Amino acid sequence: MKIAKTRLRSSFTSMTAAAVLAASASAPALAADTVRWKVQSVFGTHLPALGDPIAQIAKQLKSVSDGAVQFKVFEPGKIVPPFAITEAVKNKQIPAGLALLGYDQGKIPASGLFSNVPFGMEPWEYAAWWYDGEGRTLAEDLYAKHNIHPVLCGVIGPETAGWFRQEIKSIDDFKGLKIRFAGLGGQVLQKAGASVTSMPGGEIFPALEKGAIDATEFSMPAIDQLLGFNKVAKNNYFPGWHQTFTANHLVVNKQVWDELSKPNQAMIEMACTAGTLRALTRGESLQGGVVNSFAEKGVTARKLDPQLLSELKALTDEVMQEQSANDADFKRVYESQQAFMQEYKSWKRLAYLPRDF
Repeated sequence: MKIAKTRLRSSFTSMTAAAVLAASASAPALAADTVRWKVQSVFGTHLPALGDPIAQIAKQLKSVSDGAVQFKVFEPGKIVPPFAITEAVKNKQIPAGLALLGYDQGKIPASGLFSNVPFGMEPWEYAAWWYDGEGRTLAEDLYAKHNIHPVLCGVIGPETAGWFRQEIKSIDDFKGLKIRFAGLGGQVLQKAGASVTSMPGGEIFPALEKGAIDATEFSMPAIDQLLGFNKVAKNNYFPGWHQTFTANHLVVNKQVWDELSKPNQAMIEMACTAGTLRALTRGESLQGGVVNSFAEKGVTARKLDPQLLSELKALTDEVMQEQSANDADFKRVYESQQAFMQEYKSWKRLAYLPRDF
């Protein structure tokens, strides 16, 4: 009996020691696997659907990881200028940021195709191309050359076609117009004769109010209203031909990303996927009410003339052909998007109800 008890005690002691050793061995690994990132956002977190998803994502990641994964989100310009986020991530000045990839277009011509495309995809169509088409692979390959790993982290619906002091009735009305316009759409308007400038969201209203620009685009009506455009420019045009979707991406220094554990990579990707859906639903939920309030604010919602849209589409095709001829990556991404749109068109045409029945 004593021998049995002695053996039992010995066995229990060995098991306890093994457990302690296992725990002590795993503790450093767990500690090393914590994530504490400074993440600067390209858009203010007060902007619904465009800027607030990254704050929600940070909150969810902290909760679901029990504090192991934490993002400290910084507002635009707090660490680096909004147009310099990917460069700062590339150089490890910050480990990650929420970026509009189109702001990289000067250095990476194909980048604009991942944030907004004139006469391009609708938001859910872009998400389908990203997750189930070639989008994600093409973006990762493109940005790997720049030491960055991109993760889709938000998609919203079309912007307005812009806020104008005067009515736009023909393509000639763009000639000499001083307008804030971003990305590939800005190149299209340059072809139409406009004087195009690009500036971060926080700088637009003062420029519009002082007359430095005659017109502007930025985002959806609920966001533009918060920035005060309706106080100066009373003609808000639709549809947003130049930006049929807006996609934001979490850009992570590639070395930092590769050093993450697989579970943490998966957790961040899952949070961004959820954030992408919530950005879309949040954006779509707000616009009707804002548009319905235009009349009381003296704003007129106007539709661009179909002939004008046709002329803008022709200029867009010229821009896309020129960009494709000058950059192989641009050509590869654009052709992938066009092929996906062409195939999707068959389903879209048959499956969805017309909205004027």
